[in-house]
Amino acid sequence: MKLRRLMIPLAAVLAATTALAVDQPQEGVALTIYNQNFGVVRERRKVKVEEQIGTVRFSDVASQIDGTSVQFKSITDPDAAVLEQNYEYDLVSADKLLEKYIDKQIEVLTKDGSHYLGTLQSFDGNQLVIRQAGEKAGIVMVQRGDNVKDIQFGALPEGLITKPTLVWKLATEKVGEQLIEVAYQTGGINWQADYNAVLNAKDTALDLGGWVTINNQSGATYKDAKLKLIAGDVRRVQMPVPQGAVGSYRAIGMAREAAGFEEKAFFEYHLYTLGRPATVAQNQTKQIELLKTAGVPMKKVFLYDGAPQFRFYGGLNSDASYGSEEGNKKVNVLIEVKNSKDNHMGMALPKGKVRLYKRDEADGSLEFVGEDEIDHTPKDETVKLHIGDAFDVVGERKRTNFSIDVNAHVITESFETRIRNHKTEPVEVLVKETLYRWNNWEITQSNQKWTKYDSNTIHFPVKVDKDGEAVVTYTVKYTW
Repeated sequence: MKLRRLMIPLAAVLAATTALAVDQPQEGVALTIYNQNFGVVRERRKVKVEEQIGTVRFSDVASQIDGTSVQFKSITDPDAAVLEQNYEYDLVSADKLLEKYIDKQIEVLTKDGSHYLGTLQSFDGNQLVIRQAGEKAGIVMVQRGDNVKDIQFGALPEGLITKPTLVWKLATEKVGEQLIEVAYQTGGINWQADYNAVLNAKDTALDLGGWVTINNQSGATYKDAKLKLIAGDVRRVQMPVPQGAVGSYRAIGMAREAAGFEEKAFFEYHLYTLGRPATVAQNQTKQIELLKTAGVPMKKVFLYDGAPQFRFYGGLNSDASYGSEEGNKKVNVLIEVKNSKDNHMGMALPKGKVRLYKRDEADGSLEFVGEDEIDHTPKDETVKLHIGDAFDVVGERKRTNFSIDVNAHVITESFETRIRNHKTEPVEVLVKETLYRWNNWEITQSNQKWTKYDSNTIHFPVKVDKDGEAVVTYTVKYTW
């Protein structure tokens, strides 16, 4: 069904409300997007003020706008006062027009060329009920759907609009053209960071590229906008409408072109400003380069945590522990990169997914080797990525001894871990052991050097020859 025309133009209906008209050409829009599915829009337009007290209508705003967040300011007349502010969102639709035209005259044209002119009595999804006068007097039921080709209405009913519209009743002493600024918050717009890294042949360095992906479902298009992104965990009151902030910028920690993103710390978050205008269209997913750097030093780490994933905490006096169950045999592969200026980085990294690739030297193609997610990472912090499990390095862990003396308040346990390396080169594996039973513990015997990682974790760095095996044994005593 096509709604062909209105006999009274919409512009005339809008003009009837008062004496201030908004020029359609936009004077400029700035958009700040938060990675929590909301944004802040700031837009300047010129308006012509005809009276000292009148109405300003501001259309083409986001349909997911937070009407309570709207701020209005006249740049030309800072003393102008807003007497009333409204957000109108009762948008035109076929059924809303028909509802408004009950007991009023409409014209209907069907696809077979039939023409009906009369008073609309009722309607539903299947048919229109029309009372015709004159030679064709009587009630006629017109089937809807594909049967209806055109419906003509006399005018746009009061209260219906074609676009979401902000309306202000304004009091000003300066009649004539004014530049106004409107700011509001909207949902339905989000951004995220995605990173692609390419490892070198020896797994000692990587090339890193970062992209910003913007998804706009807010209900508006922002043409040639000054674009800013804020990364951080902004606390928001859990209401239907979000809230946010805006900010400024400085140069990031690596060389960037003026047209790219510049980054700075802003309040307790980080803000990224694009150095060129960008159009963010409704129902669009847009990608913009965030960073690009090469030769970043990295470290590949093999980590073995052999304790079973399922642990039954039966208490100090229980033998039902992770030590008596079959342990994990997988050796994790981790990539560690320090986000520092010396490593050709040093930019605050927004949270996002990191995908890693490595080039097959046989044909030069890039092959995917794993991915992980990072949280917001400041400069000089280390990024740790778990990208998969080793194929040719395996572990095996078992408990070899357990004893308990309840009267003496002592538990003694012994463990044996074996790491087997089937690669053609030696590797170093970090064996992780969690001393979970009690805070008071003592390693009474160990065949390998170990380091204390935290209050209940120790690490054994173990070197394993190619096609070799390394064994770690230790005994721990708990007292309480």
